[in-house]
Amino acid sequence: MSVLHDPAFYVVASIAVLLVGIGKGGFGGGLGSVGVPIMALVIPATQAAAILLPVLCLMDLVGLITYRQRFDRRMMRMLFPGAVLGITLGAATFAITSDDVVGLLVGALAVGFTLDRWFGPRLRRIEETASKPGPAKAAFWSSLAGYTSFVAHAGGPPLNVLLLPQRLDKSVYVGTTVMFFALANYVKLIPYTVIGQFEGVNLGTSLLLAPLAPVGFGLGYVFNQRVDEAMFYRIAYGALFLTGLKLLWDGRTALGL
Repeated sequence: MSVLHDPAFYVVASIAVLLVGIGKGGFGGGLGSVGVPIMALVIPATQAAAILLPVLCLMDLVGLITYRQRFDRRMMRMLFPGAVLGITLGAATFAITSDDVVGLLVGALAVGFTLDRWFGPRLRRIEETASKPGPAKAAFWSSLAGYTSFVAHAGGPPLNVLLLPQRLDKSVYVGTTVMFFALANYVKLIPYTVIGQFEGVNLGTSLLLAPLAPVGFGLGYVFNQRVDEAMFYRIAYGALFLTGLKLLWDGRTALGL
């Protein structure tokens, strides 16, 4: 049965799109990274990524309008070149890249980073303070975010490793992630088209899911405005941790570990 006619797929895909929209609209990249893993429960991960990309681009249009005045311009100047480099690497290695290995890597980074932010300051007996990254650190993590975003739209964990320690205002934090992934997703349209990811079934399915994009984004925006900053960061770190666990579990099962 074609994915366009499978009711079970649409139940799962609708949940995934809404969660991605909520994540992009109000909680940065952590929650949004679960979209491909959830859809991969019923279709191949590469097809899930292809179906999601046009929907993500639609969310990005809403995000650019909503957060156009609320993002860290200095960070974006540092992040975007690395993102393009990572996307280029992902496109060049697409045919030989294992989704499972990428998922394990991203999951390990997400879980390890979150555990360190939760427990590291206590173990080291120091207070958690905001920290600004240098150009080398920004280039590394933005490149990794671009690469994992290309492979599985899972660039949130690497980007959050860079952004969350800065303790940005929650709207600025979300706006920066929105701007980063908007630019990255529109760049990704080029290689996705070249390697044949946008064949008819995938684009038709994207079109049917598209109305859910602004709904999910709007829910996330409302949550962002109504949740206090301390709670917001607890949710953001929690979403990042759960995303990492999901990716680790999927990769472990698929690799037979």
